[in-house]
Amino acid sequence: MTYQIPPETVDFIDRDEERARALRAVAEWEEPTRPLWIALSGLGGVGKTELGLHLARRLRDRFADGVLYLDLDELRRDGAVDVLDALGDLLGPLSDGSDWLNLSLSARRRQYWRLTERKRLLVFVDNARYGSEVQPLLPASGSSTLIVASQGPLYDLPDGGGVELRLGPLDDAHALRLLRSVVDDPRLDAEPEEVARLLRLCSGLPVALHVAARLVRKHRRRPLARLLTTFTAELEERGLPMVDQVWDAAYRDLGPEAALLYRLLGAAPDAPLSPAAAAALLGRGTEAAEEAIEELEIAGLLEPRGDHKRVPGPLRAHARRRARHDADEDQLAQARRRIVRWYLRQAQRADLLAAGSRLTLGEPVPALPDAPDVDFGPGDTARTRALRWLEEERHALYAGVRLAHEHGLDAEAWALCEPLWTHFLDHKRYADTVDAFRTGVVAAQRAGHVPALIRMRCQLARALWERGDVSEAGEEMTRAGTATAALGDSAPERKLAASVREFTGSLRSVGGDWAGAAEEFEAARQAHLAIGNRYGAALQTYRLGEALAQLGELDRAAELLAAAHEAMAGELGRPRMAARTGFALAGVLRRRGRLDAARALYEESLAAARARGSSYDEARVLDALGELAEEAGEEAAAAEHRELAHAIRRRNGVDG
Repeated sequence: MTYQIPPETVDFIDRDEERARALRAVAEWEEPTRPLWIALSGLGGVGKTELGLHLARRLRDRFADGVLYLDLDELRRDGAVDVLDALGDLLGPLSDGSDWLNLSLSARRRQYWRLTERKRLLVFVDNARYGSEVQPLLPASGSSTLIVASQGPLYDLPDGGGVELRLGPLDDAHALRLLRSVVDDPRLDAEPEEVARLLRLCSGLPVALHVAARLVRKHRRRPLARLLTTFTAELEERGLPMVDQVWDAAYRDLGPEAALLYRLLGAAPDAPLSPAAAAALLGRGTEAAEEAIEELEIAGLLEPRGDHKRVPGPLRAHARRRARHDADEDQLAQARRRIVRWYLRQAQRADLLAAGSRLTLGEPVPALPDAPDVDFGPGDTARTRALRWLEEERHALYAGVRLAHEHGLDAEAWALCEPLWTHFLDHKRYADTVDAFRTGVVAAQRAGHVPALIRMRCQLARALWERGDVSEAGEEMTRAGTATAALGDSAPERKLAASVREFTGSLRSVGGDWAGAAEEFEAARQAHLAIGNRYGAALQTYRLGEALAQLGELDRAAELLAAAHEAMAGELGRPRMAARTGFALAGVLRRRGRLDAARALYEESLAAARARGSSYDEARVLDALGELAEEAGEEAAAAEHRELAHAIRRRNGVDG
């Protein structure tokens, strides 16, 4: 059972009526094919998330197939959520961590319905803004429940399918209970008038009460009257909404390093921040950053999220306001450049470990003073950790592309796209990728870097055609091809021109123009041979062989694929590509009637797929083995292979 809810807090107060209504709705729900939804809405800081988490903990035993959590704010860009990515985040744990996800929205929705049918699931969707973001995330089973938290009502959720609960601020009695649960202090009894003032300042918002309680706890020897005088002066002077005023007071009580880090948070990419990234942002060493983070957490100005620290939107906006008032632009610009280049350096290091030496154009970023590098570990574990880091930090990396471009760091903006390409090949997050590479195109144009512009256009084109935007992809490839006329005759520039031919061939194959694809792959192959790029030549030999097989030229296809397979498995030492070329060669040999030779290659590919943990490749090879066994009259073996492939599909919930 997947369970994604954090441990219970000790200070959950009130909400008895809302809690009872929600629990009763779950107990009484009897629709067999329609899931229940519970919508929690209210002002920011009123406690919607805590109530949703509380309900999830209380109900976990009713939902034996899992309790999932999804924060839509982590997927939001320019106010919108890409539902394809939201479904991908839910499908990951449902499919046992497999990264084999359908690529189109309609197919991914069907995959989600299949995986949730007849299941007893609880899904908590946090920080929604529109019902249209939530509707596709409803499970397909009447035995499942979806809890959604939003600031306003979600009018376009399915009629008659749930219960709406609007949360208001806590009354004084419950606010005082919450305050006492967070801070055990004799001053709360000794200074009742000051406590009443404090409650009025917090306006019944739990988030404000938590911040105030931490400040009271921190200043154990300061009379509340004195503490509240400072609060009141700040609140009256600023005239901001109540929660913002409490945050102002908490900020004013910070030490110099913590206050500086808080001001700089608005200069960082809008994503959860690791301690190492915080050190890079602050620029004063690891120890200073750790102490500043600790102080910000005590002050309630950072939200822990595992190893990272999350800065919710209202707090980030508040940090930017403080920066405008208390920091100079040069200080912010230096911090912004420092954090962007730190992320770029780590991403470049991760990319090299994960993908090896390949065509990249960005200058490697040297180590930054007082900014520690990520430790990816030794030996064989480094590649796995590097890939995991790219996935864990994807929000920061994608946000970093936008941040760099917005502030004129164009070389860093397009260079950040290069390691994101490696991430894209394993994680098909089309909205993020298209957004990033469109920005990369503009950044490369503004920087006047023609090779980078060509590369950005090609990679943007692939993301576009894979998500179905073939016409726009063609426009990008046309522009990339035209720009190659400006390239010189150096080996790197000729390699880039060959890459454009390869992308063009791939686009033509998407449209079924295999003759045109073969022409492009052959041109790319000859270009790589001319500059002595053995891997590029072997890769294009493989692609050309696949294209010729589609055209029915089996003898030539077998010759090319055999050469590519020998190179990948031998001198080049590329095991994954050896498996891919071997699988393609096996298909051609099977069509030529050489079943035993094909079987041996299929079995090699199957072993490689299992060693990599690639369920997609494993099922594909098992299908091919089943077809081969049937052709050989081995009905029992054919049935066994097909059942194994079908079991993988059932486990991963993939259509077909």
